[in-house]
Amino acid sequence: MIPRRHFLLFAGTAALLSACGREAEAPPTPAEIEAGATCDLDGMLLSDYPGPKAQLHYRGDKQPHWFCDTVEMFATMLKPEQARPIQAVFVQDMAQADWDQPRGHWFDARSGFYVRGSTRPGSMGPTFASFRSPADAQAFAKLHGGQVLRFAEVTPEMADLSGGAHHDGRM
Repeated sequence: MIPRRHFLLFAGTAALLSACGREAEAPPTPAEIEAGATCDLDGMLLSDYPGPKAQLHYRGDKQPHWFCDTVEMFATMLKPEQARPIQAVFVQDMAQADWDQPRGHWFDARSGFYVRGSTRPGSMGPTFASFRSPADAQAFAKLHGGQVLRFAEVTPEMADLSGGAHHDGRM
């Protein structure tokens, strides 16, 4: 019979060694929008619409999940039924990206500042303009109106997906 102390030492060492054999999943880096990339929620072509885009990376999934609007990203992430582990989420810095044809300038969405209620529409109507720096968010709000919020201040009620249909007379 193995003494308890030796058994625990052996079990701990075996667990440690088996963990060393597995490679940790590398943190994802932002992907670039490719021609034909579509929004995961509604199938809209990302390149056809203005405003900030978002990409969500779920743990264990190599491909990003695209959103044609930051409101959709927040609505997805803040759902109480959201159970898939999120490894990373990126948005575009709209102080750097062209509003009408946004490309590149990705950063970690959780560190960002967002302007809610501006006069600049996104693909779904009212959007959250995303910025890396609070000064850029404040400057945008001064020019286009709206309220500056940190990522953690956005609530599920603010991420209302009915904005596009409600505010777009073409729908």
